[in-house]
Amino acid sequence: MTTTLGEIDSVLVLDVFVLLLIGMGPKVALVPFLDVTAEMDDETRREVAERMIRTAVVVALVLVVFGSLLMRLLHFSRDSLFIAGGVVFFLLALRMIVSGQREEDHEETTSDRDPMETALYPLAVPYLLNPVGITLLVTFSGALDSLVMLAVLVVLVLLVGAFDWLVFTNVDRVAANLDESRLAVTETVFGVLLAALAVEFILDGLAGLDIIPHGVL
Repeated sequence: MTTTLGEIDSVLVLDVFVLLLIGMGPKVALVPFLDVTAEMDDETRREVAERMIRTAVVVALVLVVFGSLLMRLLHFSRDSLFIAGGVVFFLLALRMIVSGQREEDHEETTSDRDPMETALYPLAVPYLLNPVGITLLVTFSGALDSLVMLAVLVVLVLLVGAFDWLVFTNVDRVAANLDESRLAVTETVFGVLLAALAVEFILDGLAGLDIIPHGVL
């Protein structure tokens, strides 16, 4: 993630888009959303989905614009951010892997809460806009040196937000094709893959701080 985002490069833009799909796409948030909204009527579920997506997109855009400034004000480095983001995301990935823990955790987190508050936390952050997305957006913000690439990054965030909107406002159709056993399998597989990504973040940060040799990566 050392590339300077100063020129429009179609391969780089595609890479950023794929990373944003991991960082604020629907996969990590889908199962928690289904669990949390299981007892809600269709209208309330849609309102929760829309508020969740709006919140995640607004926070993402704030990080794009002010992420570099936050790094300077709070005096933390890109490498420290990668380590912290990797650790938090690893913990979220473990929750996806551990069978039977997911639903109980969500019930404890959201019991006796206003659905609109639940849309903000934990659904918008840290599930929809997850630690990978936060880390990447702040890092991208620090790497921007062109208004054109700033505009491109904003457009990519809005595109991912639009994709999220399509998925979560049609979540009944998505859920109809995913029974409990299929959800458990996909959760475990994606949990392992995302845990590996979290480890890469941590190793990248450790190497950047010269705590481990760069040749390890």
